[in-house]
Amino acid sequence: MSEGTHFQALTRSIVFQQLSGKAAATILSRVSALFPDSVPTAEGVMRITDEQFRSAGLSRQKIGYLRDLAEKVASGALPLEEVESMPNDDLIAHLVQVKGIGRWTAQMFLMFRLGRLDVLPELDLGIQNAIRKAYRKRKRPTPKEVARIGAKWGPHSTVASWYLWRSLENGDGQLGVK
Repeated sequence: MSEGTHFQALTRSIVFQQLSGKAAATILSRVSALFPDSVPTAEGVMRITDEQFRSAGLSRQKIGYLRDLAEKVASGALPLEEVESMPNDDLIAHLVQVKGIGRWTAQMFLMFRLGRLDVLPELDLGIQNAIRKAYRKRKRPTPKEVARIGAKWGPHSTVASWYLWRSLENGDGQLGVK
């Protein structure tokens, strides 16, 4: 599990979407600096102006995503204090109600933030490519096929996913399918 709050982890997920790691890290650092002690909170997001977020490098769309996350947390619609005890499917259902958080992001939160051991990210292209390679399939499997193949991996689907991702490394720590 990571350090920081669940809200920080979700903020990071939103900021990092569709950006290179270096650019996203720079923007996240600037965004975090807008908050007391550099710790993003739902209440803080509501106090910070769009102009401040824009000057930190956030797009209008991501500002909207952060505001939606903050509103849902502040209203109790997304009970972050209860995520540890929520079943995976229930938590995914709560998280995907936030604009900018889809099923894949919710699954990554379960796996890497909460350390859940039975998560199969069927939408992940790396998982799909690794299954194609491991099972010698001509085409990349669909998410439905990934779910069918991975059904027997429970209750350790996360562990199987880690091995699948590692199987794609080219010996240099870089992902890629030959």
